[in-house]
Parts: sequence; C-alpha cells; structure tokens
Amino acid sequence: MIRNAIHSSALPAHAAVPEHPYPQPTRNEEHPLSNAKSRPALPGRPKLVSLLVGAALLGGCAIQPVATTQAERQAELASQRTTMFQNQEAISGPISLDEAMARALKYNLDNRLKVMEEALAQRQLDLSRWDMLPQLTAGAGYGWRNNDLASVSKDVVTGQQSLVPSVSSERMHTTADLGMSWNVLDFGVSYYAAHQQADRVLVTRERRRKVVHLMMQQVRQAYWQAIGAQLLDKKVEPILKLTQKALDDSRKIEKEKLQSPLDTLNYQRQLLDIIRQLEAVRDELAQAKPRLASIMNIPPGDEYTLATPAGFSTPKLPIDPAAMEETALINRPELVEASYNERIGLAETKKALAKMLPGITVELGTNYDSDDFLVNNRWNTAGLRVSWNLLNVLNASNIQGAAQAQYDVAKQQRLALNMAVLTQVHVAYRDYQGRKRQFELSDDLNDVDQRILTHTQNAAKSDAAGKLAEIRAQASAVMSELRLYQAYGALQNTYGQMLTTLGIDPLPEEVAGYDLPTLRAAIAEREKTLVEPASKKTR
Repeated sequence: MIRNAIHSSALPAHAAVPEHPYPQPTRNEEHPLSNAKSRPALPGRPKLVSLLVGAALLGGCAIQPVATTQAERQAELASQRTTMFQNQEAISGPISLDEAMARALKYNLDNRLKVMEEALAQRQLDLSRWDMLPQLTAGAGYGWRNNDLASVSKDVVTGQQSLVPSVSSERMHTTADLGMSWNVLDFGVSYYAAHQQADRVLVTRERRRKVVHLMMQQVRQAYWQAIGAQLLDKKVEPILKLTQKALDDSRKIEKEKLQSPLDTLNYQRQLLDIIRQLEAVRDELAQAKPRLASIMNIPPGDEYTLATPAGFSTPKLPIDPAAMEETALINRPELVEASYNERIGLAETKKALAKMLPGITVELGTNYDSDDFLVNNRWNTAGLRVSWNLLNVLNASNIQGAAQAQYDVAKQQRLALNMAVLTQVHVAYRDYQGRKRQFELSDDLNDVDQRILTHTQNAAKSDAAGKLAEIRAQASAVMSELRLYQAYGALQNTYGQMLTTLGIDPLPEEVAGYDLPTLRAAIAEREKTLVEPASKKTR
C-alpha cells in the first residue's frame, strides 16, 4: 500500500496508474525477471512442426483405392497353386476308402479352413483373458515452449497486482510415469465376455465337426462312383469300337443295297442309340475320379488308382432305430452349437446387468518430472474413484430386455433345430431303407443282364441280327453294372447321411496322431464297427 501511494503521488492527477508498472519485454527480449536457467528459444522448431503436420495431412489425403492389375494376379497364380498342394504325402499306391477319408481329413481345404477358424477363436479367447487384468500404462513425454510460463497475483480487495511476475516451471522438461488402474466393473464385464468367447471356441469346433461329417459322406459316395468308373472304363471302349464297326458295316450294306433300306436304317438307328447311351456313360464315368480328387485335395489332372474292394459290404446302422432320436439330439453338431449359443445369450444378460452397476477404479502410479523447479522430481500416487452412468439406470429395462430377447431367440432356435433334427432322422432312415432296396434290385438286375450277355455271346451268329443282339447285350450289361455302382454309391451316400444325422464321428474320441498312417488306421478300425462282411463281389 505504501509503494502504491508513493507511485500515485509521483504521477499527475490526470495520469492513470499503469496496469503493469514494470517494463514489458519485446517478443525477442528476455524478461529481466526470467529464470536464469531457462534454455534459449529454438526458432526452428515451430517451422519443423508445421512441416510435419502439413506432410501428415497431405499424406492422409493422398491415399486412394488401388486395384490389382491382371499381371499381378497372373504372377500370384503359381505361388497360390503351390500353397494349395504343398506339404502333402505323395500317393504311393492304390487308394483305399480308409486312405481317401484320411486324405480328406488331413488335406481338404474346407477342413483346413475350419481348423484355422478354430485356432483363431482360441487366440481370441487368449486375448479376452488379458482384458480381465488391470491396466498397466507406461508413459513418457517431452515439453517445450518458446517463452517462460510466468504468472502474477492480484489483490482480491483492490484488484491490483500484488507480486512481481514469477516463473515456476522450465521451458523444456521431460516426464515419465508408470500407472496401474483396475476397474471392478470392467473386470466383471470382461469376465462374462471371456466366458462367451470360450463358448465361441466350442461353437467353431462343432462347425468343424459338421464339415467333417458332410465331407465323409461325400467321400463315401464319390469313392464308389469312382470305383465303378475305374472298372467300367475298360469295358465301354471295346463295346464302342464293336458298335462303330457294326455301324460302318451296315452303311456299306446300305450302299450295296444288299438289304431292305428300311431294315438297314432301323438297324443303324438302334446302333446309334447304343452309341449315344455308351457315350453318355463314358462322360459320366470321366467325372467321377476328379470329384473324389477334389475332396482329397489331389491336383486336378493327376492320375491315381483306387484299390478295388473285395465286394459290396452292407453298411449297418450302429444305433438301434428306437434310440436314433435321442442319439441325434445328443450328438448333432448343430444342436450342441445351439446349446453353446444359448449359454452365450445367458452370459449376455448377465453382462448387461453388470454394466448397470457403478464402477470402482483403483489407481496406483509412480511419476517423474525433470523440471528443476520441482522440489520432488519423483513421487508416487494412489487413488480410488467411483463412477456410475445414471443413464444406464434409466435405460435398465431396455438394456435388460434386449439381452433377454437375445437369450430367448437362442432358446427358440434350439427348439426349432430339435424339430428339424427329429424330422431329418426319420427322413434319412426311410431314405436309407429305400436306397438299400434299390441296391438289392440293381444287383439282381445286373446278375440277369450278365447272364443274358453270356447266353447271347454263346448263341451269336455272323448275321447282322445276331451281331446287334450281342452289342445290345454288352451295352445293357455295362449300363446295368454302372447302375449297380451308382446304386451302391447312393446307398453309401444315404448311409453317410444317416451317420451325419445321428452325429456319429468318423474318428474315435482320442487319436494317437494326426499323420496320414495314424488317421488311416483309426478310420479303418472305426469302419470295422460300421459295416458287415462283404456279401457281393465286385466285378
């Protein structure tokens, strides 16, 4: 007050008291009261920061969609093809049904994809476990300014400045901190989320089971169709040559007018009809082995042979018909998956309820600051904080209702699947019985056609009528044998469908290894319990 009075008396009556009685420094002038330890200004830094910010903005705006070119895609084809078929055991001999199933299990790309999806789900579960742990955060910083962080004080009564400007921090300093925080609410939510992810791992496992069941069903059908193609392909070509020769002879007879034109044309028409049927058979046989090769992931065009079984073994159902419904409801992958989805929905309701509770956060930390104005450059902190989103309380009915609706949908889906599975069990069983009868009829018909062929060949004459009867008998025998293999393939397909419907796995619960010989041995042991001894020999 005395200082203010002295200054006031020294001024004229009309002169105003300056707001800042000390001389103000210019932009490039150091304040006389500035900290002597302050480091000199670095005029180049703002320009450098401006350049970096400008470069970042230009770089972000410069990103545009870039489509791959045809040359790039062409260059990737070789590596993709190599990746598709690499690390596969070479085929060393005829492939049996057990080996075909083992190769499909080990090398089929769809099955590999499901294995990778299961591994991905497991990785995500490992990540979700870490979400339950406290957060441990390490930080470091660097600060710089071009002038001092000076401050003044004012008298609360008069509003006049009471102290000279002072500095309490350096222009440039570094900081570091290490802190741990743990939110109880986040822990509860992460706990239920981890349980949901654990169930999702089991869901991917059941989806893989379903793919394996369908794949084994396809292998059974494709294998027997390929066996038929392998056996019949050698029989079709000689008949085609014999028929073509008879057709050429008939055309010569027609030119020489040795027979009635109408009889000759009818004879040629019958031969052409036989050729058409045999060509259709040959085309159908040519597609069988590539289908099986694709399931086993054998490169298209590679030649391989199949081991011809001793006979047609009759598949038998491992479950009594009276217990099929219960077995399917317990073992079907879709129903097991639905039960896991139901558990996920139940955990979602609990997670929604946990989100409405207040959150308690415990914080611990240690800090460092290089600022020389600080008396203590290192210090520890501890804290406890409670937070509560009151809007969640007001919206509690909607949050809980949405979670409950998700759980109810999962339950209803499971019930709907139960009904669908029960229907599939009865339909598949009826289809299996029907295909079994059709195979028995095809086998009887094939026996008759083969005997007709034998008698026709014994009674064949050199005239055109006898030759036509022999050709017809041979073609009929080949097509009858083809229908036999097709019927047996259809029987194996419906049998595989029956096993898939019941949820019966092609492998035992525990397998010693996942290499090809071990898989083949495990499948062969499993197949012994699923088939009866061969009752009909293959031809």
